[in-house]
Amino acid sequence: MTEVIIAGIGQTEVGEHWEIGLRDLAYAAIHDAIHDAGGLKPQSLFVGNMLAPNLSRQAHVGALIADYAGLTGIEAVTVEAAGASGGAALRQGYLAVASGFVDVALVVGVEKFTDKVGSEVDEALATASDSDFEAVQGMTPAAQAALLMKRYMHENEVSADGFAGFALTAHANGVANKNAMFRKAIKAETYAKAEMVSDPLNMFDMAPNADGAAALLLTRRELYHPRRGLPSSFSNPLVKIAGSGASSDTLALHDRKDMLYFDTAQLSAGKAMKQVGLTLDGIDFFEYHDAFSIYAALQLEAVGFAIKGSGWKLAADGSIGLKGKIPCATMGGMKARGFPGGAAGVYQAVEATMQLRGQAEANQVKDAKFGLIQSLGGPASTAVSHILQRLD
Repeated sequence: MTEVIIAGIGQTEVGEHWEIGLRDLAYAAIHDAIHDAGGLKPQSLFVGNMLAPNLSRQAHVGALIADYAGLTGIEAVTVEAAGASGGAALRQGYLAVASGFVDVALVVGVEKFTDKVGSEVDEALATASDSDFEAVQGMTPAAQAALLMKRYMHENEVSADGFAGFALTAHANGVANKNAMFRKAIKAETYAKAEMVSDPLNMFDMAPNADGAAALLLTRRELYHPRRGLPSSFSNPLVKIAGSGASSDTLALHDRKDMLYFDTAQLSAGKAMKQVGLTLDGIDFFEYHDAFSIYAALQLEAVGFAIKGSGWKLAADGSIGLKGKIPCATMGGMKARGFPGGAAGVYQAVEATMQLRGQAEANQVKDAKFGLIQSLGGPASTAVSHILQRLD
């Protein structure tokens, strides 16, 4: 089977980049990825973006970024799947290279939240929900997550501090990530005193919206030949995309048989693992989509790391820590790194590549060979999963 490798990675610091534009953020990540790949040049560009038409008043982002990066003439398209946009763009890049139609693909995730402030950001985020039945009622993603969380706590008798472990783990792991928005660990009492956003969701149960860009260069293994000037990073193992899967569900939560089970998370992860011939025991770490703590718990259950109703316990007992049963959010996740919208899934892939190359430094998962990354669009209306593998 064709092996698609990640030849280069690049990322910007996640944060509030008031002075930097959308195209500049993307270019910074692209520049680093091309340098990391020893100068490989792409024939196709796949951009993951969620909200540029709403927040940056900019559509046609693929052509914009190709132009600004000096790549005019190549195929350039934007992929949108709400918060799963970056993961979906990665899947399109993977499929393009695996098919043989593209030799080198550039995947970029970019988002610029600070082009707007306040209610305009909430209004833009609400476009990821069902406009006619949810957004029109004033439902925001945070309010929707709070309702899910409240129902989950009621059905499973979870205490008020039951989700604290997700935030504590993410912030502990974010300390050593130089690109994370928040690099300070928090204590349980800090979580308990946090301001409520939408009961029972407090400020530590949701990832901060942030600006950022991340990029990957993909090619087939047989086409990759070390060249002069190749950076020292390639003394580390190569990393390939071993499995890829995607799935969709109803956009509106009220149309589902069970709102507290993320079918798409199960289906997309299952497809990716089947492609590799891998079981859960073979996964060394899991980068979930922790835009909200409740999402992380539901993903752990849907993928199979916990039985239904007990995903929160893995955070409470330390099982998701760097030295736990299944390390999660190993570089801080979205909670500490920040949630850069359509770029989030590409950041996951960059961070997972660092883990598998052995470049995660203080956050390194020992002997990691397989990593599972999963991006969600809305409350798992879309889920995209990839398995990355270290090649020895």
